[in-house]
Amino acid sequence: MTSEPVESPKSLVNRIRAALNGDDEPRTINELKTVLREAAERDIVSDDTMHMLDGVFDVAAMRVRDIMIPRAQMVVVELDEQLDELLPNIIESGHSRFPVIGDNRDEVMGVLLAKDLLRFSVPGREETFDLQSLIREPVFTPESKQLNVLLTEFRANHNHMAIVVDEYGGVAGLVTIEDVLEEIVGEIDDEHDAEEDANIRKQEESVYTIKALTPIEEFNEELDADLPDDEFDTIGGLVMQKIGHMPKLGERTRIDRFLIEVLAAESRRIHLLKVTEEQAVG
Repeated sequence: MTSEPVESPKSLVNRIRAALNGDDEPRTINELKTVLREAAERDIVSDDTMHMLDGVFDVAAMRVRDIMIPRAQMVVVELDEQLDELLPNIIESGHSRFPVIGDNRDEVMGVLLAKDLLRFSVPGREETFDLQSLIREPVFTPESKQLNVLLTEFRANHNHMAIVVDEYGGVAGLVTIEDVLEEIVGEIDDEHDAEEDANIRKQEESVYTIKALTPIEEFNEELDADLPDDEFDTIGGLVMQKIGHMPKLGERTRIDRFLIEVLAAESRRIHLLKVTEEQAVG
């Protein structure tokens, strides 16, 4: 019984070269992937390289709508916000760029770079804060655009973020160059990402910053509390009920043994709370 001949690495390289040169053009992307996977199995192409090549093929077939951050999840800055109003939201998000909106999320006036706020933190420097003068021109892109085309535009125009619009001209979300690159190379983490998913963070003894969407059940477990969850699921909903209206930045209320202050909020939503256990309040 004769064994099946094993293709030599040189022969396989020649097949890849021929495919890429069009001399023996594969009929489909899957055929090309098959040739490349054979190369990976023979250690001619590394697993990491194969993973990125798969990502490149996927990006060419995907649209902006497939990876965009939905409109409801965008972290935005309102044009009429003052520095002390917008800073907590910016610090909490850890992002570097923020859409600046007018009356609603369909009215994107520009983009704010977090680094442009650094000048206002210099001790002894007095400068009037004017958000309008800081914002950059926004870039818009349709949700139907192919990702490889968007990546080319990002590189050519030195942009890092685009506002995604639907067929009617409304804002559907946003997309960043990092979102596109992650489809090719995988998740890109930084030191902020390691804590990004934490709903409750202890700042000091008896003082916490808590996302408004934190489930009351999680709050109770982490802080050994017994807040009711029969009417509301999140701590933000409970705070809104206690205050009696949509809370504004800086508003406070007491629930059980906790003093709760609103650190970040929009006109229709609370984002971040500061929670201090009452025994620590002077």
